[in-house]
Amino acid sequence: MNVKKLIETQVEEIKKTVGSGKAISALSGGVDSSACTVLAHRALGPQLKSVFIDHGLMRAGEPQEIAKIFAGLGIAVDIADKKKEYFAALKGKADPEEKRKAFRYAFYSSFGKEVLKSKARFLIQGTIAADIIETQKGVKTQHNILEQIGIDPEKGFGFKVIEPLKELFKHEVRLVAKELGLPESIWNRMPFPGPALATRIIGEVTPERVDLVRAATVIVEEEAAAHKPFQAFAVLLEDKGTGIVGGKRSFGHIIIVRSVESRDAMTAEPSPLPWATLMKISKRITTDLPQVTRVAYELTGKPPATIEYI
Repeated sequence: MNVKKLIETQVEEIKKTVGSGKAISALSGGVDSSACTVLAHRALGPQLKSVFIDHGLMRAGEPQEIAKIFAGLGIAVDIADKKKEYFAALKGKADPEEKRKAFRYAFYSSFGKEVLKSKARFLIQGTIAADIIETQKGVKTQHNILEQIGIDPEKGFGFKVIEPLKELFKHEVRLVAKELGLPESIWNRMPFPGPALATRIIGEVTPERVDLVRAATVIVEEEAAAHKPFQAFAVLLEDKGTGIVGGKRSFGHIIIVRSVESRDAMTAEPSPLPWATLMKISKRITTDLPQVTRVAYELTGKPPATIEYI
């Protein structure tokens, strides 16, 4: 892959498609959406508005952190608070596919409002090849797939979609992001799913359950970082387990620790994390989050499992 040539081609293609109109870039802070945002900014300059939707499902401090990084690149980012809309969309839903579809509808509805407000006609998003393949094969619904499964975004939400990276896989997107001048904290960061922490909660997604899995995720990411896994995170189960807290019986939450090695996210194997690291993760989670009484490590590859839990 000729990275420089690809960047030049996509910048020109975005210019040609948008013309003299306006566009919005859907920025989440992951390498895919970040690369798309920089590509679009190069192509459109002041015709582009970059929007970070704060749906309440991101990692700790992420909206402000991403806005600060992009400000350093000369790209202003608007943070749109949409927590109420997203939690309302997910309320009462436990089925994994229903949750993913509810998130997708909230995602495009919220950006539809931003497009309308900005009088834009185009939404630029970081769809990559794996998103399309897994959605079309029925492995799971990716939140950013519409046209590829027969849904017209212009009819449904009022905008056309531009997907500059849709033919690339994750390792190729990293090369593009690096060439674009994004910091290593972005181009080499762990993948994070579009539906965010909703994919790491079994059962209903509530603000309280999100807070719990978010805090556990901080611990897992910190302790696994030295081993440089492709992806490492915490999952909150719906079941509970008996434990002992303060010398008394407690019926507490169960956290699954998941860490995998992969190149393109199409297949994956569990990371061989050292026993000392796993014990430290377990100790920190149960100490810092006393409502959690059990921590387990996931040993399943992809396939038969997916990397995320829903």
